[in-house]
Amino acid sequence: MTECDYCGNDVYGDEPVFVMEEREFRRVETGAFCNYACLSAYIDDEGLADGAVCEVDVGEE
Repeated sequence: MTECDYCGNDVYGDEPVFVMEEREFRRVETGAFCNYACLSAYIDDEGLADGAVCEVDVGEE
């Protein structure tokens, strides 16, 4: 059984979501969640999006 990193339930009991990161030019699994709700809650609880921004060039007209 693969446990959800947030709630501990079996990830295959719902709609699993797997998180991967690139390390040394290879994709490595870094997280498993039973659904997007658990992934979202994990991100919020861990503060993983705090201070994260994307640059958007809207251009000046």
